[in-house]
Amino acid sequence: MLFAGALSLLFLHNAAAQRHDADLMSFVTLPEVRALKWEVTHHDRTRAAPGYWFVAPYGQISPEHPTQKYQQYQVGPYIYDNDGMLIWAGAPLYDNRNVFDFKPVTNIDEETHLSFIVSWEIDSSDKGSGVIVDKNYKVEKEVGVLNDLHDFNMHEFNVLPGGKSALACTYRNQVINLADFGRPTEESWIVTGGFVELDVETSEVLVQWDSFGKIALHESNMFHAWDSPQDAPGWDYVHINAVDKNIAGDFIISLRFTNTIYGISGEDGSIMWRLGGPQNDFDMDFAFSKQHDVKFVTSNGTHHVISFLNNASDERGADESVSAALFVEMDTIAMTARVINRINRPDSGLTRLRGSVQLLPNDNVFVGWSERGYQSEHAPNGDLLMTARFVSERYSTYRSYKGEFVGRPSAPPDLVASVYGTSDEDVTTLIHVSWNGATDVAGWNFYAKAYDRGSSVFIGHANKTNFETMYIVDGYMDWITADAIDKDGKVLSTSRVTRSEIPTNWKGVGFLGSAKGPTPDDPSLIAAVTEGSSSTSNASSDSVGSTDSVDGMADMVNDHTSSGSDSGSNSGSEHISSSYADAKEVAKAVYRAYDVIRGVGGLLIFILVACTLGGVIAGLWRMIQSRKMRSYQHVPSEEGMPVEEIHLRSQRPE
Repeated sequence: MLFAGALSLLFLHNAAAQRHDADLMSFVTLPEVRALKWEVTHHDRTRAAPGYWFVAPYGQISPEHPTQKYQQYQVGPYIYDNDGMLIWAGAPLYDNRNVFDFKPVTNIDEETHLSFIVSWEIDSSDKGSGVIVDKNYKVEKEVGVLNDLHDFNMHEFNVLPGGKSALACTYRNQVINLADFGRPTEESWIVTGGFVELDVETSEVLVQWDSFGKIALHESNMFHAWDSPQDAPGWDYVHINAVDKNIAGDFIISLRFTNTIYGISGEDGSIMWRLGGPQNDFDMDFAFSKQHDVKFVTSNGTHHVISFLNNASDERGADESVSAALFVEMDTIAMTARVINRINRPDSGLTRLRGSVQLLPNDNVFVGWSERGYQSEHAPNGDLLMTARFVSERYSTYRSYKGEFVGRPSAPPDLVASVYGTSDEDVTTLIHVSWNGATDVAGWNFYAKAYDRGSSVFIGHANKTNFETMYIVDGYMDWITADAIDKDGKVLSTSRVTRSEIPTNWKGVGFLGSAKGPTPDDPSLIAAVTEGSSSTSNASSDSVGSTDSVDGMADMVNDHTSSGSDSGSNSGSEHISSSYADAKEVAKAVYRAYDVIRGVGGLLIFILVACTLGGVIAGLWRMIQSRKMRSYQHVPSEEGMPVEEIHLRSQRPE
């Protein structure tokens, strides 16, 4: 009975899950979320750093036409584990908006926070912002755009140590004279590149720098002396994509369209040095171009170790045969730059756009190669430990990060229960549960009630092996809850009480039983009968003690039908089936009685119903006793009382 119903349920839910896009995940508990699936290869799992993956998939920078919306809940911040299992879908936080630079932040206090950039609204009603959230996924800080900028730029939201300020990139439209190109009588619009340091509390601009007047047009590899002047917005002639700050107060920036990394003075904003490009200041033992994500690894003001992605290519062509993550040691006194670690892209390909390089706490290197979410982890010596990419070819992520994080959502777990069956005796309850963002759930304990004010009865446990856990229960369970359990058995959170969903037309779905469909079972009766009858040792029950008269009637039946064990009986299976059916009949009677009592509320009606049920219970008791005379063997308890005289109670796990 259980498996026939389960197979049909699995078929229905799998069909629903595959209604669109096989490269996306679907969930019963979060139907609006379509998280991306991963292809993962572990080359040496034992050497991988602990932690989760932090990615922000997006399909396109501008919304789709004609809706001016992104595909719903596929873009946004997402956390996955090392096997590509979803941990958190943050897309519902910002409906249909892209998110960029999503990462764990460990330099604010002793807790790990999360930061990301929310893109602007297409109707310009919101310029976007840099956001910091806590372990409960609650927004702590939202850093906006207070100046004349069109939007909060997508490239960088770099929270500085202490969390008081953060860095962001800026783009501005300016008119420039083309004298640098030998055309002093002409002007053109250009897009300048710069950065700001913002106060996290107030969004006030603390530091501002711009390429206008500091970086000449001829440094650009994108536009040349022979190019025609442009109307607004103009030539994007430098294209800033990264900024960082060292303890000396100086800045480092990456300008992709000049093939140059610049050191900017924190005192006066002057350019202290150029690494790479047409005006390189260093003796270098390497080359790079079209780079991304430059960061200080260490810095004392004159000697630096920096990391960045050498894309070595863009949409127009390639300067090298493979992209690579580079770690470079710089001496700004001797003006030398030497590669101390190079990690080539594992598939020997080119990352023409985007990308990131991250040094992990154990000195492993985590690289985001961007397209299709391609990412890899490497040991300090460069050994390849893991590669992964989206199954979908339609999405990329600007950067990818890895880090440890404890997620404790403030919202309770989500639970959906559905009832299916073909007859009154063949009914199955299918339960799905998830807790979006929880990182330390090891399993789930499930409970049901006979009615809304009844006591919760333990009906089963399931280990958590995926984002969403499915549990199948024989019978019609209602008023269901689930406890999220950690590895030590501690209850982390409890779902809201959820009523099971049932067909609006039972006959229409092939139900052959009563016209109104099946009646909810009393879980204490069913659990007691099925567990007690199938046990070969001590009988047990998991129902919580009664609190009112209807619970008391159920306990009367429970005490008699679930006592003892059926070991040694040749008719055990018949006894289980018959006891189960008997218990379901009593459960239906109790449920109907409760409905009458709740609707009328009269003591007289309750007494009449109780008397009627007394006959049913007495008859059932005599029938069960006659069976037990054939199969029951007395097992004394430690307390000296026969087991059948001990009232069976379920105790909710601590």
